[in-house]
Parts: sequence; C-alpha cells; structure tokens
Amino acid sequence: MRENEFGMYRALPGVSYDEAVQRVEAALQDEGFGILTRIDVRETLKKKIDVDFHPYVILGACNPPLAHRALSAEDTIGLMLPCNVVVAESPEGAEVSIARPTVMMQVADAEGLESVANEAQERLERALARV
Repeated sequence: MRENEFGMYRALPGVSYDEAVQRVEAALQDEGFGILTRIDVRETLKKKIDVDFHPYVILGACNPPLAHRALSAEDTIGLMLPCNVVVAESPEGAEVSIARPTVMMQVADAEGLESVANEAQERLERALARV
C-alpha cells in the first residue's frame, strides 16, 4: 500500500478493474458506506474532450450517521463530503485510493469533527484492507 499525507492506497495486482470496483463497493458497504456519486472519468473525458483514458472511477462514499455528525458540528463541512474513493486500472491490475478524512477535516476548526474524521478514517482503512 502506498501512502501520502492526503490519501491511502492499495495496489491489487492481478485483479481486474471491474472486480476491483465490485470489491471496493462491497468493502465500503460492510463499513456502513453507500455510494452517492459515481464519476466514470474515462467515459467523461471521451465524451467531453475526445480523449482516451484508462478505466478510472471516482466513487463518492457516504456513511449517513457520520455525515450527520459532521454536518451537525459544522454545516459547511458538506463542502468536503462525500469521501472520495478512486478505483483505477493499472498495468499490474487495479489500484484503489481513498482520501484521508482526517486530513480533509483539518481545514475546518469545529468541535466534534476530529472524532468523526477519526472514525471515518478507521472505517475506510478497514475497507481498504478488505478489498
């Protein structure tokens, strides 16, 4: 798994893109996240600017109880929701990337957000490990 300050990553060698998307969606569901948005980047780039791109999807994942707690602590935190999860085809198979909620929530200084971000990150880390 590749790490940086704003994202968590996991390579899935030998796993097809389609299988990776299914695994990610199932792992997120197991942690209480639903998919609110689905952006097919490959399809969008082809349609809008006639560019070929490898299979790449951005999933907007949401855990309603956590989202409610975050919005109750800071109404404008909706600008940082939902949690973005990327599944992309790679030369070896597929790769999954997830934005770190603890980093995303640092921009807001509201009481109660830190615990929500920590719980969201723990759940997303477990989902990523399960993929």
